[in-house]
Amino acid sequence: MNAPSGLPELAGWASYKRLLGYTKAYWKLFALAVVGFVINAQTQWAGANLLKYIIEAIQAGDQSAKNLFPLMIIGLFVVRGIGSFIGTYYMAMVARNVVYKLRMELFSKLLTLPTSYYHLHSSGHISAKLIYNVEQVTGAATEALKTIVREGAVAIGLLSYLFYTNWRLSLSLLIVGPFAALLVRVASKRFRKLSKRVQHAMGDLNHISGEAIGGYQVVKTHGGEIFEHGRFNRASLENLKQSMKVVVTSAISTPLVQILMASAMAAVIWIALQPSITGNISPGEFVAYITAAGMLAAPVRSLTDVNEKLQRGIAAAQSVFEVLDEQSEQDLGTRSAQNLRGEVEFRQVNFTYDGKTPVLKDFSLLIKPGQTVAIVGRSGSGKTTLVNLLPRFYEAQSGQVLIDGHPVHDYPLTEMRQQIAMVGQKVFLFDDTVAANIAYGAFRDQPREAVIEAAKTAFAHDFIKDLPAGYDTLVGQDGMQLSGGQRQRLAIARAVLKNAPILILDEATSALDNESEFFIQAALERVMQNRTTLVIAHRLSTIENADWIVVMDKGRIVEQGRHADLLAADGMYAQLHSRDFAEESADEPLA
Repeated sequence: MNAPSGLPELAGWASYKRLLGYTKAYWKLFALAVVGFVINAQTQWAGANLLKYIIEAIQAGDQSAKNLFPLMIIGLFVVRGIGSFIGTYYMAMVARNVVYKLRMELFSKLLTLPTSYYHLHSSGHISAKLIYNVEQVTGAATEALKTIVREGAVAIGLLSYLFYTNWRLSLSLLIVGPFAALLVRVASKRFRKLSKRVQHAMGDLNHISGEAIGGYQVVKTHGGEIFEHGRFNRASLENLKQSMKVVVTSAISTPLVQILMASAMAAVIWIALQPSITGNISPGEFVAYITAAGMLAAPVRSLTDVNEKLQRGIAAAQSVFEVLDEQSEQDLGTRSAQNLRGEVEFRQVNFTYDGKTPVLKDFSLLIKPGQTVAIVGRSGSGKTTLVNLLPRFYEAQSGQVLIDGHPVHDYPLTEMRQQIAMVGQKVFLFDDTVAANIAYGAFRDQPREAVIEAAKTAFAHDFIKDLPAGYDTLVGQDGMQLSGGQRQRLAIARAVLKNAPILILDEATSALDNESEFFIQAALERVMQNRTTLVIAHRLSTIENADWIVVMDKGRIVEQGRHADLLAADGMYAQLHSRDFAEESADEPLA
């Protein structure tokens, strides 16, 4: 069912009111801007009145009045310049502060959104909201707002002067008001709809370019250049198409408003030339009135032109507010997460991504403090999903996840996550130094000695000291200056430095060669001591010494026990283990 036609306008106005609400903190600056624009507006009708003054001085032969005219012109433009500067400067200060505040609020919100949001929205569209859409809000908050206040003040000042001079004659100017309002209303709806399409097209461009750049190796090795070029070309053409529709709408609406204004001006001039209608007016009054009426066309045209920027900004604001109104991760915990023992329990946990297909089914498991538990199973059995429930990257639909006997929701989110270290198969490194990537976030102030010690534990120190600048070497975007094994060891060093009581290793040795894996496995055995460790590994040889092994299939535990006992049981674990050793390549994922 389609929404009533009035709802988009109401929603647009509500969004703009909400956007203007950000200016409340800067109301003093806003007031100064308005004062400046009002001063500037007064010089508009004053200029028309100055023509009346000089014409009457010429007719009266008043030389002293004529001598003052040049000084009055200079004074008029000085006042106009001062008013324009004050208005423009303080309005820009307000607008840019609003955009800064909005962008920071949006970025802060993105940091608190649940993992599910990032699964449902591509990174390209998210970054487009943060960069492109917020910049479009700048158009509404800066140029549009400045034009509305400045040109609106000019229009009001000129209309006031016209009505003061001859109110009967000025009534004819208002005849075109309803027609202009209808035209602006229709154009506004179309501007907003097209602006949303342009924003979506920009999101597609960001998404496609991000995939092509991030996956350039796959693109090159699989001959995807032509395909990616075609995808980007279609998205670019769509963006061009929608952008040109915006231009066409603006190019049509502005001349139509000008034609309406010209018709009103023609009616005014005709009426002004009919003595029987307006009575006798002096030449000075006539010239001043017609000049002021002619000057009214400029602010009206500007107010019409600004409608496109305004509607584009409103559409962008709606897009930004949609993110700001998303539900953040719940963080109502009050129990201290300091000095945790590390006991972990999954109690009848059920989880699904789409609300239909179960990923975990009544899953229950108790892990004692300091225990190392390996989780194995075929791909899609729910292993990674399970460990992601612990730091609350996902929320179970039913059941409970507990740490030290208390539900994870009882702990403050940030404090609880500080007690969990994770090393995954896919390592993300920031475009910063090696040391900064190891001592990241809350640990950035750790002394260099602690960073080096963590690197030594992860067997990363030897290759780091051979880098051009050692620990101060920039690793490049996503660590592209390093090999996969080196990136993996930096991630392990990052986890070592965190020194958390709970450690999650999700195929942490998958990117290492056999020699590196041998040393890393020895390092991990030292790191895992006195820590509760959950290990997911596709090489079953790496988890043979685990205290307990859990075999999962279709979201359930089908077997659990020690390595030797599970082999003797000749069940799924034994099958996976024999297949693991039978395969020629140890890199084939089996768990």
